[in-house]
Amino acid sequence: MRRIAFYGKGGIGKSTVASNVTASLSKKGYRVLQIGCDPKADSTRLLLNGKVPMTILDAMKNGMPAEETILRGTWGCYCAECGGPRPGSGCAGRGIIAAFEQLERNKVIEKIAPDVLIYDVLGDVVCGGFAMPIRNGYAKDVFLVSSGEMMSLYAANNIAMAISDLKQDGYAELRGVIQNSRGIDEEDTIVDRAVSEIPAKVVKRIPRDRTVQSCESMGKTVVEGSPLSKLSAVYNELADIILELSSDTEGGMRIV
Repeated sequence: MRRIAFYGKGGIGKSTVASNVTASLSKKGYRVLQIGCDPKADSTRLLLNGKVPMTILDAMKNGMPAEETILRGTWGCYCAECGGPRPGSGCAGRGIIAAFEQLERNKVIEKIAPDVLIYDVLGDVVCGGFAMPIRNGYAKDVFLVSSGEMMSLYAANNIAMAISDLKQDGYAELRGVIQNSRGIDEEDTIVDRAVSEIPAKVVKRIPRDRTVQSCESMGKTVVEGSPLSKLSAVYNELADIILELSSDTEGGMRIV
């Protein structure tokens, strides 16, 4: 099983990247589970035609089993959202911890038995809760999503520092940076300079393309909504790169 986490600043397009990778791998026949780790619970909406599933935390509050929060999406992928407290009423990081414990307690991941497990994690603040996916064996490989904007690169650097510290305890490793371009001046150069200081490498550059917005308006990923577009080809290439760079922690992949 590949255990992959996407981290990045809020609003950088991390969920769009994660969902398109999930869609691409699912289309290729892999069994994929994507877990959204953001209190907004909007990580998987493009895989569910715009639908927002019941979150794991909401299910816990209503006494429902965690299995009922798992929905099937594009090309049969599995989708789940951790959820979080109402604004001003609790700690989102603690919510992620509670959701993960619930999944583990009910052996939800083991029952699905995915080939690829993708965590989509908000990375503005790397507190203990938001660091959960890269601790305790949840995720093995981390990819940072960033643009050339200062705050995006600042968040990426903070996340990389956390990964480096945790790596000493045998946790997840940073595999590379995905540049989700914003079209700013000399963006490639800015990103390359910042990434070299982490240090890491840029594994793929995603161009700024309005195809994303047109597909999102339909509640679809680019891979599903515009499969013949140049941008769809970029996401498909990224999915292949991620498979190549990530670790198979539990035996070989299987096509279903």
